[in-house]
Amino acid sequence: MIAIILDQHAEEAAFLAGLRSYAISAPHYDLAHLGDLDERIEAHLDGLQIAGLKGLHLLLEQLTPHAQGEVFATAALALRLGNESALETLYQHLHANPEGEAFLVAALGWLEWHEVSKLIERDLNATDAQRRRIALTAHALHGKDPGPALLSALGHGDASVLAAAARLAGTLRRRDLLQPLRQHRLHGDDDVRFWSNSASVQMGDQEALGNLRLFAEQPGERRRPALEVLLAWQPREASVAWLRGLMQSEAHRHMAIQAIGLLGDPQTIAWLIRQMHELPTARAAGEAFSLITGADLAELDLELSVYPDYDEGPTDDPSDANVAMDPDIDLPWPDPQQVEQWWQGQQHSLQPGTGYLLGQPFSERQCMAVLRSGTQRQRRAAASLLARYQPTSVLFATDAPARRQKRLLGC
Repeated sequence: MIAIILDQHAEEAAFLAGLRSYAISAPHYDLAHLGDLDERIEAHLDGLQIAGLKGLHLLLEQLTPHAQGEVFATAALALRLGNESALETLYQHLHANPEGEAFLVAALGWLEWHEVSKLIERDLNATDAQRRRIALTAHALHGKDPGPALLSALGHGDASVLAAAARLAGTLRRRDLLQPLRQHRLHGDDDVRFWSNSASVQMGDQEALGNLRLFAEQPGERRRPALEVLLAWQPREASVAWLRGLMQSEAHRHMAIQAIGLLGDPQTIAWLIRQMHELPTARAAGEAFSLITGADLAELDLELSVYPDYDEGPTDDPSDANVAMDPDIDLPWPDPQQVEQWWQGQQHSLQPGTGYLLGQPFSERQCMAVLRSGTQRQRRAAASLLARYQPTSVLFATDAPARRQKRLLGC
């Protein structure tokens, strides 16, 4: 019976860790939902911790080449038990199977600083690039400054270490490191180039905006974070001019819709409503509309009563190159007629030419309010915008454990 219970704890902890990696950027999760998910993960980790070495050995046995959530659970338990041997086994596993690294990093961010600082600080000067990269990334997740080790890392020969260092410098708002970051602005590695330019922009360096726009215009995982930073920091006139051209391009239509939501100008609402009539862009347009106006499509009954038969996700065809999930899959389908009718009654309360976030003008106070009550994508937008109002503060981490976020937000 005990073995069965341990198996359930291990299986659920791994599954929920995988779910959390999606939830932190999902459009239908908010801080309360994230907190509930975190509590479920913690409960299963507690069950494994009570079992001690039995629980740890069970997790180590599940480290298959494609393990993800299992890596998270193993790392969290090994660190809490102080088991150096298990951690060494885990790092060796990740050398052969690096795709699980993000879940080790997530575990380091999940635990409190006092539980991980010894390992992380020890690896800051490791000769092994993977360990050093992980240590730098963990510092970013906790918002901790490693001191001189960060400048040293910005001169490292390994591109992955360099990218992690640039990301950490931006998270900490280390303006004293702006010059080393500028040296990597045109680096040949995409990650180094992205994080160097993103960090520089968030320190007020407008010369990096052009490079960040290039990332925003390219499909891939860097597009959304590039847009969030770009639209928060780029002068409004420049954003309007840039978007005017993108709105006419079918290839960039979906991205332009996301950018318009982040720009927050209500004078774009009529165009957004027109995009709700087109299946490929309808849900993204609804999300952008909500980000500007604060309208909850489900709560206000502005959704379609019957969802269309539309699926942009991967198929079962092995020859299909499209393996990415539809980014709009968890968004509601807006009813364009209902949305337009609602907007007719509300538009007088929003001033064209002004940026709005969930129905209120951009402000530090509104960013904080959205961080407390918005969905994860809305909260990410608020965190990027908040950096403008708090130029010397560590960037707010919307992917941190909910308990830590609530402490920072006083809720």
